[in-house]
Amino acid sequence: MRTAEYPAPERILLHLSDTHLRAPATPRLFDSVDGAAHLAATIGVIESSGIRPDAIVVTGDLADLGEPGAYAALRALVEPFAERIGARVLWVMGNHDERGAFRAGLYDEASDARPVDRVDELDGLRVITLDTSVPGHHHGELRDEQLAWLADLLATPAPLGTILAMHHPPVPSVLPLAASVELHDQRRLAAVLRGTDVRAIIAGHLHYSTFATFAGIPVSVASSTCYAQDLTVPVGGTRPQDGAQAFNLVHVYDDTVVHSVVPVDAPNVLEHIDADEAGRRLREAGVAPLTVARKDAPTEPIPLLR
Repeated sequence: MRTAEYPAPERILLHLSDTHLRAPATPRLFDSVDGAAHLAATIGVIESSGIRPDAIVVTGDLADLGEPGAYAALRALVEPFAERIGARVLWVMGNHDERGAFRAGLYDEASDARPVDRVDELDGLRVITLDTSVPGHHHGELRDEQLAWLADLLATPAPLGTILAMHHPPVPSVLPLAASVELHDQRRLAAVLRGTDVRAIIAGHLHYSTFATFAGIPVSVASSTCYAQDLTVPVGGTRPQDGAQAFNLVHVYDDTVVHSVVPVDAPNVLEHIDADEAGRRLREAGVAPLTVARKDAPTEPIPLLR
């Protein structure tokens, strides 16, 4: 028998993005796309898989028009699901979101126009959610005070490192028109992040899955649960489609972070090997699992600033 190269992951994140819910009275985008129905279908796929993430991170454009009713509908869908699977929910602001309604509808806080920046700890893994939205616009920006806040946080490393969650990804887009809504002055963010314990940046906004590096840090962008961009569009254009919806899984190991794209609709099943059969085949192949105890929370909690 040989031992597998890696143990189970230390932490797992479920990374959703761009749910674009509308208030129930007018639920459809493009006159046909029901974001709530698509999100419900996504939740069904995830729950049936049996995965148990530590947190669900939703990286912006939660509501399409920033309506309070849309946030209420979103919360009604996601929070019972999170409770059933034992996961926390971390919400991130996007350019379609409205800060006051976001705070009131999702965090039960007073309506406030300030950026919604937060930090949460998942038993030693720090997740920082950074608000890149600019009220009244669709591009992204970070204020001087946000960057100073981030630098202060990152001055103290976390036991399992940090994941930075934001809406506007600091990466190039393969669709030229996206340059009109990209994150501005990215070099300023890069200067703050270099040499820190940030192990991955997760984002949304683009409506397709993509990967890159920024300031030496891996970046993964989750597609939308609502609608996706068609990358086979003739070069130079854009073509949103009601199809190819997806989400990401983020598995955090001691020495690596694995990002996986999961399509919501994969109907052509060719074979199903259940867990018992997979275990039997591993034993037959002479492979034993590497069992390492999951790291507990540190004795001294890492600083949490809001």
